[in-house]
Amino acid sequence: MPKTVAIVGSFAPSLLNFRGSLIKAIVERGHRVVCMAPEIETETEARLAELGAEVRQVDIERAGLNPIRDLRTYRSLRKALSEIAPDVAIPYTIKPVVWGVLSAHAVGVARIVPLITGLGFAFTGGLGFSRILSLVVASALYRLALSRAHIVLFQNPDDLALFRNRRLLNRRVPAAIVAGSGVDTAHYAPVPLPESTCFLMISRLLKNKGIREFAAAARTIKRKYPHVSIKLVGYLDDSTDSISQAELDAMIEDGVEYLGQLEDVRPAIALADVYVLPSYREGTPRSSLEAMAMGRAVITTDAPGCRETVSEGVNGLLVPVGDAVRLDQAMERFIREPHLAAAMGRESRRIATEKYDVNTVNADIMRHAGL
Repeated sequence: MPKTVAIVGSFAPSLLNFRGSLIKAIVERGHRVVCMAPEIETETEARLAELGAEVRQVDIERAGLNPIRDLRTYRSLRKALSEIAPDVAIPYTIKPVVWGVLSAHAVGVARIVPLITGLGFAFTGGLGFSRILSLVVASALYRLALSRAHIVLFQNPDDLALFRNRRLLNRRVPAAIVAGSGVDTAHYAPVPLPESTCFLMISRLLKNKGIREFAAAARTIKRKYPHVSIKLVGYLDDSTDSISQAELDAMIEDGVEYLGQLEDVRPAIALADVYVLPSYREGTPRSSLEAMAMGRAVITTDAPGCRETVSEGVNGLLVPVGDAVRLDQAMERFIREPHLAAAMGRESRRIATEKYDVNTVNADIMRHAGL
């Protein structure tokens, strides 16, 4: 029987960028999909409508610990879900997961399937007051909300283990692992490598994405090998974890070519032969999957979520979290052994096709959601 499915996010463009293919797949199975997020712009609404989805504006603040605003979020979601009356709710990212699950439970949604797509600022280490406070609050809210889910989907085994070990997820609540958000291996098709070595990073410019380590390694590489190209795609975020404009300017002065924020990253990936993501922790990094699908070798960290994308020495190299020296050494290896990029890039494409193809991932998510 056709069902109504509510997909809840905290950033409207992500409904297209990360959930677009899932939305399309659910609609193609004959179900009604209602996409819920704050500040849905006209263009985003139109593109979601092209996929066959409806939209509903809700009041969700992406970050912050203001209890009054969070109460407003809960009320907004509860009202919307009550009116939509979905059979299935699929919220993702922390605020939609917490308040979406609680709201869905309150109005009697038959199947609640939150996606844990990464742990973010609160769980990426550090002893600053704001981080510790975020961790305490996030842990309490996850514990409260996830006890009301029917199944919780994770993107890597480390995140699932952490939630179980810290009792954020009751052992009576089922959980499963899906291969990230998947990647459209037809859209991100292989293209020839550039003639000379070029490194690329695509990310929000956050400290926990490893942007400072990337900057330090880039500075060293450019001093040793001025001819090597190093490119950066991304944008300054309003998060407290963002680097400053001054730090970005310093990177540019040191020789990093800043390409800004790109709606389509394929041309940037085509210019590089090695993709670099020195993140502290991920769910499953979508940018790495896109680079892999296009046949690029990957340098990333031996961290949850990141390590799943790279088989050491096969399709890329793993470096320790927060270690700019080891990152520099890994990048230099590709300069000194230029044949590696092509060989590892072929393996990246194979892994992307076999493990992370979006059609396989979507089928897995829909199966868990009972669709």
